[in-house]
Amino acid sequence: MAGPLTSSDISPIHPRRIFLIGPMGSGKSAVGKALARLLKLRFIDSDAEIERRTGVDIPFIFEKEGEAGFREREREALADLTLLDGVVLATGGGAILLPENQAWLRERGTVVYLQASIAEQVKRTQRGRHRPLLLHADPATRLAELMAVREPIYLALAHGVVSTDRRRVLDVAKHIVALVPAEGPS
Repeated sequence: MAGPLTSSDISPIHPRRIFLIGPMGSGKSAVGKALARLLKLRFIDSDAEIERRTGVDIPFIFEKEGEAGFREREREALADLTLLDGVVLATGGGAILLPENQAWLRERGTVVYLQASIAEQVKRTQRGRHRPLLLHADPATRLAELMAVREPIYLALAHGVVSTDRRRVLDVAKHIVALVPAEGPS
């Protein structure tokens, strides 16, 4: 089980591939952009890539194909994106649900779990209408249900965990930079 991220814990298979996992509202996109700037890597958001590939937004995919259809599109995108060099990849909150995605993330790069409390997730997601899994439910209850299923997977996959609660985006990104070695094992 992963714990707080320390430099002795991080021995990435490929240090120029950093994969951010965590629930919606944990800051994966914001931290990913800042981290990519600091490391001079390219930032990619897997949801944005799915939208680019399909030409429609995520809520439309959920409406027409359901979650299963979206997860298949996500799987196809991650098969390619996890092979790219020189990237910080922000994944969708449920990207860790499929076993093949889990294997690709864990084996192809450094996985950092951005952890956020349910209260913080609610606060950060309350203004967006771009989150299909929160549209028809009490957000706090739904986020807690999702975390009950997903957090054990996040913890199992992560090379390290960084809390984003009440922390500035740049501070979280700098924390990760300080702990991820510039080069992999020789």
